[in-house]
Amino acid sequence: MARDGAAERLRPLLRWETGLVIASFAVIFLGLSVSSGFLTSGNLFYLCVSVGEVAIMTLPMTFIVITGEIDLSVASTLGLASALVGYLWSHGWPMEAIIPTVLAVGVLTGGFNGVLVTRLGLPSLAVTIGTLTLYRGIAVVLLGPNTISNFPASYTTIGIDPVPHTSFLSYSVVIFLILALIFGIVLHFTPFGRSLYAIGANKEAALFAGIRVRRIKMFLFILSGVVCSAAGILYTFRLSTAVQDNGLGLELSVVAIVLLGGVSIFGGTGSIVGVVLAVFVFAGLQSALFLTNFPERALGIVTGGLLLISVLAPNASSFASRARELWRRREVRGRVAIAKRGAP
Repeated sequence: MARDGAAERLRPLLRWETGLVIASFAVIFLGLSVSSGFLTSGNLFYLCVSVGEVAIMTLPMTFIVITGEIDLSVASTLGLASALVGYLWSHGWPMEAIIPTVLAVGVLTGGFNGVLVTRLGLPSLAVTIGTLTLYRGIAVVLLGPNTISNFPASYTTIGIDPVPHTSFLSYSVVIFLILALIFGIVLHFTPFGRSLYAIGANKEAALFAGIRVRRIKMFLFILSGVVCSAAGILYTFRLSTAVQDNGLGLELSVVAIVLLGGVSIFGGTGSIVGVVLAVFVFAGLQSALFLTNFPERALGIVTGGLLLISVLAPNASSFASRARELWRRREVRGRVAIAKRGAP
C-alpha cells in the first residue's frame, strides 16, 4: 500500500509535460551559457517572430493527430495563402477583400483533404502528401517567378514591431497564445475534446458510442486549412514578401513540435500545455544554436533530432520489453542447442 501511495504521488512528476518543463530550463541554461544576450528583449523578440506562424499551425495539427490522422499539407496551405495574397494584391484587390478570400480558400483546401480522408476512406498520410505537392504547385502557377513586396506598411509592421507595451512579444505569438487558450479549453474541458481522444483511442468504439467520427474529422481538416491560411497571411506580412516558395519545409517543424509536446503519433493522447512548452523548447534550441553562429542551413538538425526523440522516447519502455524478449528467446535457443548437442 505504501508503495502504491508513493507511486501515486510521483505520477505527476512522471508526466511528459514535466519533462518539457525541465527541458525548457535546460534550454535557458544552454542559451545563457552560449550568450549573455539570450534572454534580452531583442533576442526574445526574434525568437517569437521566428516561431510564431509555425506555432499557430501546431494547434489544429494537435487535434488532428490526437484523432489518429495527420495533415502534412499545412506548410503548402500557408504557401498557397501567401501566394494568393500577393496575386490578388498585384491585381488591385483591397486588403479588406483579400483576407476573407484567402481564409475562404483555406476552407476549400482543408475541406478537400477532409473529403478524401472521411468520404473516400483514403489514409490521411498519403492524401496530405499529395495535396502538399498540389497546393505548392498552385502557388507556383499563381506567382511563378514573381515577387510581390509592395504591401501597405500598416500591415507589414505587424510582423516586425512588438505588441504595444511589450518589448519582445510579436503579434503572431500573441495570436498563438490566445488560440492555444481557446484550443486548450475545447480539448480538455468540453465533450468535443473528449470525443477527439475517444476517436484516437478506438475509432470503432467511438462510432458505437454515437460520436460522429467522419463529421468531426472533416471539421478538423477544414479548421486546419483556415488556421494555416491565416498563418500564411501573417507570414506574408512579416516578410513583406509573397513568393511561391514561402513556408517551404515548415511541415516538418510543425509535426516535430506536436510530437515533442507529447501527442502520440498513434492518436488518443496529448495536451495543449505540452505543445506550448514544446514550441518554446524548439524555438529556444534554434535560437541558442543561432547565437553560436551555427550554420542556418543546418538548423534542420534540431527538427530532425527532436522528431526522432519525440517518436522514440514515449516508446522506450516497449522497445526495452522487446529487447528483453528477444534476449530471452536467444537464451532459450542457446540452451536447446546445447541440450541437443549433449543428447546421445
